[in-house]
Amino acid sequence: MQRPLADEYAPFFHGYIQRVPDGPIARTLERHLEQQSRLFATLDDTRAAHRYAPDKWSVRQIIGHLADGERVMAYRALTIARGDTTPLPPFEEDLWTASANADRLPTWKLAEDWRRVRLATLSLLDGFDEAAWTRRGTVNANTTSARALAWIIAGHELHHLTVLAERYGIST
Repeated sequence: MQRPLADEYAPFFHGYIQRVPDGPIARTLERHLEQQSRLFATLDDTRAAHRYAPDKWSVRQIIGHLADGERVMAYRALTIARGDTTPLPPFEEDLWTASANADRLPTWKLAEDWRRVRLATLSLLDGFDEAAWTRRGTVNANTTSARALAWIIAGHELHHLTVLAERYGIST
């Protein structure tokens, strides 16, 4: 599948989309599922409680944020792919992360939640035909395609994996 064009998403997401290698997006998401499942399995609760600065998210919060962010993006992709033209609101990530209470959950449970969300996303995307992939809607007042949202999911994940590697010392 072709990489989304610049007019298929808000400029904010350009960096995320550019992180994703060319190739079938579903295969990329499947590879990420395998890689991150292995990575998250290596984290004990003590390591996952780490924050590189007092005002930054813990590793647990990042895992929870990845699950919530993917849920939001998958819902947006579903809405747009089905032809619903209802404008979709922004995603207030800091509010959601603060309210999710990820730090009170065991790391394995957060990792399993993320894994199940990814499996649901893959199932959803597998059902899209060519028309669904190229449909466009409005997300946070920006034109967005269902295709772009799949790439945003992958790029958002890669962004946070880079942060985990560079600032938390956690990598595959």
